[in-house]
Amino acid sequence: MDYEHLTIERRGHVAIVTLNRPDRFNALSIDLMTEIKKTAEAFHDDVETRVVIFTGAGKHFSAGRDLKDPKTTRVGEASLLARQREYSIGPNMIRALNEVRQITIAAINGAALGGAGCIVTALDFRIGADDCLVGYPEAALGFPLSWTGLPPCVRLIGPARAKRMVILAQKENAQTLLDWGYLDEAVPADKLMERALQMAGEYAAAPPIAAQMVKRSVNAISSALDPAIMHMDSDQVLLAQTTEDFAEGVMAFLEKRGPKFEGR
Repeated sequence: MDYEHLTIERRGHVAIVTLNRPDRFNALSIDLMTEIKKTAEAFHDDVETRVVIFTGAGKHFSAGRDLKDPKTTRVGEASLLARQREYSIGPNMIRALNEVRQITIAAINGAALGGAGCIVTALDFRIGADDCLVGYPEAALGFPLSWTGLPPCVRLIGPARAKRMVILAQKENAQTLLDWGYLDEAVPADKLMERALQMAGEYAAAPPIAAQMVKRSVNAISSALDPAIMHMDSDQVLLAQTTEDFAEGVMAFLEKRGPKFEGR
């Protein structure tokens, strides 16, 4: 299958999926998210690949949702029902990544922000370059984190740190992320893919049936309550997008200034 916004390289039992919009810092447009979802689903019938590495082309893993995507419906341009359907693209992409049977590894180069943070926590392991940054800027734009990204963040770093990371919308550096347990490893930037491939080789050498059974069981145990907790997270975002705070947050972002929120 040919893709416009990502590439797939295969090395034996390992596949490398690279988000490939470097001119836009791999921002998650609707087209890119659709391709990621299709790629994740395509691995379901792939019995040769045992490990999948996800990374980003250029300087950054991904800048998160593409706020300038011309295909994104703006508030007031469509019915709430239509916007609900459109907004489901992100959560459906994350769900597809969660359901990949193979072992998955995020090789985080540069920044992974917002929806990109949701992508890396949907994967099994995270290796970060020592200059990488991860953050969730949603709250700074006036709406909560969604795409079912909150539960895995809490599981990785605990409730207090998750509140700090998500509410304050700060970009956390590699050492902090490693200390918190968000990253499994941090390595020099020029060794990132080398280490990711080394880890991939270790898991690719494991018995694939047993490894994939263990993965699915661990995921089922740790995420059993996620659907009951997060089924409304997209609706919360759609509600928040009708507020004055959301309009102020987006305008401040585009104008490169600090927002002034009024709780309206």
